[in-house]
Amino acid sequence: MDALRQKGKRRKLVETRGKFAVGQAIADRPEEVKDREILGHWELDTVVSGRGQSKGCFATLLERKSRLYTAIMMPDRSAASMENAITQVRTAMPANAFKTATTDRGKEFACYESVREKLGLSLYFADPYCSWQRGGNENANGLLREFYHKNTDLAKIDAKELIKNLFLINSRPRKCLGWETPIQEF
Repeated sequence: MDALRQKGKRRKLVETRGKFAVGQAIADRPEEVKDREILGHWELDTVVSGRGQSKGCFATLLERKSRLYTAIMMPDRSAASMENAITQVRTAMPANAFKTATTDRGKEFACYESVREKLGLSLYFADPYCSWQRGGNENANGLLREFYHKNTDLAKIDAKELIKNLFLINSRPRKCLGWETPIQEF
């Protein structure tokens, strides 16, 4: 039990900032996204500092097919900060490398109309309390939490340290990508 990342602790946190029930539902997402056959479909989320620590947080993005995981430092969890983070990642990539994004219904994604108009990116919203619909991103966020625990003030994280940790996460062997760790025979 001590070797497990979650260590048996499960608490349901209640969103106090509110939610919205507009936007395209995950059921409207193209079938090619579900199959993970084509590059360019992303899962988005946020990783926040511990309660009362600071407003600093990370916008986390995971490409569904390649499992490429990245995080962008944000000063707060506002829609404007999220829009800037999405724009930053989108403009750093080729045009066809960012086609759709699947998010939760957090208030930071209220910028979906602006993102669609400015970047031509379709955002789809997972059903409420269905984190498994964006399971790749949730798993990668758990890996990032191994480096930055809940009591860490994310506003004070050095960008070089974050890049190093993202490299370690992205270079892990993954069976789904054919990077199995070879079994050594003795």
